[in-house]
Order: sequence, then structure tokens, then C-alpha cells
Amino acid sequence: MPPNEPEPPPISTDAPLRLLIALCTFNERENLRELIPEIRRIVPAADILVVDDNSPDGTSQFVAELRRGDPRVQLITREGKLGLGTATIAALRYGCEQGYEYVVNMDADFSHPPRFIPDLVAAMHSADVVIGSRYVAGGQIVGWPWTRKVMSRLINAYARLMLGLSTRDNSGSYRCYRASKLKLIPWVQCRAKGYAFLEEILFRCQRVGCRFTEVPITFEERRHGSSKINWKEAVIAVWMLFWLRVQSMVGR
Repeated sequence: MPPNEPEPPPISTDAPLRLLIALCTFNERENLRELIPEIRRIVPAADILVVDDNSPDGTSQFVAELRRGDPRVQLITREGKLGLGTATIAALRYGCEQGYEYVVNMDADFSHPPRFIPDLVAAMHSADVVIGSRYVAGGQIVGWPWTRKVMSRLINAYARLMLGLSTRDNSGSYRCYRASKLKLIPWVQCRAKGYAFLEEILFRCQRVGCRFTEVPITFEERRHGSSKINWKEAVIAVWMLFWLRVQSMVGR
């Protein structure tokens, strides 16, 4: 936690809320070693789900070992690197099927500090999707080069244009979803396999009548490993958002 920033109060363990924290991973063992205890400290009543794409660094094995001492940590191990989009769908569907009220999805590399989870959950009283936003008042990004900032700004503007979204931060995955609304989404219609799914899911949520709000977060650079975002993913996202726009215009 940055110096001089107030310690967030933990969410009460007495709350009746059923909350799932979802982490989609590929080679994040070292980050999870620190992240899961931090999440547990901030939201002790929450369950944690790791969806791992059979990481060669032993992420799944680490989580399986962790589960022996903490049964509220859950694990889905997939057969290989199948993409962030399909991993996120697996996590969200799990949350719906297991009867959770809210599902918080976040990156597993500390770029989404757990201290903001209470803010996301608190804002759900008037929304169905709460976005941890870098681009509303109070939000910020730490440690990015200007090229990555430009790429992010452009893809967010493009998503608003193509999908008719009013939200500012459409490419970040730090979000809280209301499970009862997620159950209305026709998952078989989702097409994005990679990072473009982050915009597509907002489009799908919009189509089923979700209410959106954004709360400011500080996005920090990952602690261990390297980013998996590249220009290829950006090009794929541009095409996918255009395709969704065309589909919506023809009523499909």
C-alpha cells in the first residue's frame, strides 16, 4: 500500500452477502503467494476462485496446496492457455451456479490493489456492474509508459463509440457484477477469447439492462512477471468491437 494512504476497513465477516473474488491466471504463482493473503485480510468473508490455464510455473499446484489450509479458496484448472475471455466466463458462470450474490473480478498481479474491493462492493447498492475505474475523478495509473496510456485511451474511446457505452473505463477487468443479472446473459453468444471480452461483457450486460457505475482506483504495475497485453491483442479487440457493432445494428 502506498504511504500515507488510509488502511481500508475489512468487510464484516457477519454480513450475509455471498461474495466471490475471481482471479484468472497464467504464470502468476509468485503474485498469488502475496495476493491471496491480502485479499483474505481485506475481505475475510469472501470466497476466492482461481481459474488457471495450466500455468507452467505451477500456479495450479500452489493453489491446490493452499486449499488444504483454506477451503474457501477454489480452483478451476483448464487444459491450456485458452484466453482471458473464456477464463472470465468460466469464473462468472461459476459464481452464478454456486449461488453467489456478487462476483468481483480482478487481475492476479497486484495491478488491482485489493484495498479497493470494499469500494466496489459498497457501490453495488445502486448498480448491477461497478467498474474500478482509472478514468474517473480520483482514478490514476502508476508506472505505465506513455505508449500504453495512449493505447488504453484509444481502445476505451473506440469501445464507447462502437458499443454505445457511457462508462469511461471499459478495458479494465477490476469489476463487481451482480450474479442475478449475469444469469440473463446468453454466454453462447460471446465471441471474444482474449482481452476484447472485457468490452464485450459490458456490451452484454448493457443488453440485459444492467445499471453501471464507476469508482476510482489506482492502477499499479504488476509486482512479478510480465504483462501479457500487446499490440496484437489491441488489433483483435478493434476488430471484435466492430463486429459487435455490426451485429447489434442488424438485430442479432
